[in-house]
Amino acid sequence: MINLIKRKLESLFSGYKSSLSSDLENIKVSQGLILNKLNLGNSTPLILDDITKSEFKIFSQWGDDGIISFLVSYLEIKDKRFVEFGVENYTECNTKFLLISQNWRGLIMDGSNKNMTSLRTSDLYWKFDITAVDVFVTAENIDSLLKDNGFSGEIGILHIDIDGNDYWIWKSVTVANPIIVIVEYNSIFGFEQPWTIPYNPSFVRTEEHYSNLYYGTSLLSICDLAEEKGYHFIGCNSNGNNAYFVRKDWIKGLRVVSPQDGYIESKFREARDENGTLTFVTGSERLNQLRGKKIHNTRTNSLEDI
Repeated sequence: MINLIKRKLESLFSGYKSSLSSDLENIKVSQGLILNKLNLGNSTPLILDDITKSEFKIFSQWGDDGIISFLVSYLEIKDKRFVEFGVENYTECNTKFLLISQNWRGLIMDGSNKNMTSLRTSDLYWKFDITAVDVFVTAENIDSLLKDNGFSGEIGILHIDIDGNDYWIWKSVTVANPIIVIVEYNSIFGFEQPWTIPYNPSFVRTEEHYSNLYYGTSLLSICDLAEEKGYHFIGCNSNGNNAYFVRKDWIKGLRVVSPQDGYIESKFREARDENGTLTFVTGSERLNQLRGKKIHNTRTNSLEDI
């Protein structure tokens, strides 16, 4: 009898918790829509000059929900398709607000079957047009993944955040022509060095260096690549980890900035010691932990020491 009562109470609590979570999510989405309308009003001139002025957080880790919402609304993008990869289970990500609030179609990829199974079995998966693929994205397979899943040609957004081969993967994209590209950069490399990690298709950040700081690309390298591909750099988020690019034929009134002017240094302190314990080092001390590591210079196409 006690066990029966216990199971009933657990069932009631689970249902209440699920309902409460859904209600809170709806409130957050409504708040985001209001904030985006405010951004598209009198604040627009300020945002065109500095995209960080549009920031707000709904599902993103930082303020990227606001930047993305403003850009797709201001540019009046009609092709409502996005690609984002390196999203874990899609709980905290930069395209979820777009999916829910504006009913975009999305391709989500992550190397973890557990993460993608969690997404595929969630209510989000039947409510919206989203494809979740568990795959380790590489320079060799990115084009076929985009094409096979129906995301070739012009798409609204390509978002690359894999803590590793970000530069090499965007460089390899040829079948998709996104209007907006968002790429994670490693701010500890600064804005003067044309650096990215040497390409390794099986690169895993946590295995390459104990500090967890050896990954990704410098802002200068990704800006050079953007120029080659026909994009303008319009700035970074205020937390200093995502760089924003708009295709040149869609730039409208957005201010184009140089890597030096648009660079924002990250302040989050994720460095670890050899035991895996956070050290909370900041500033230039982070780069000092990588002295002697090999890095690829994208302008000379050669390896050098950090």
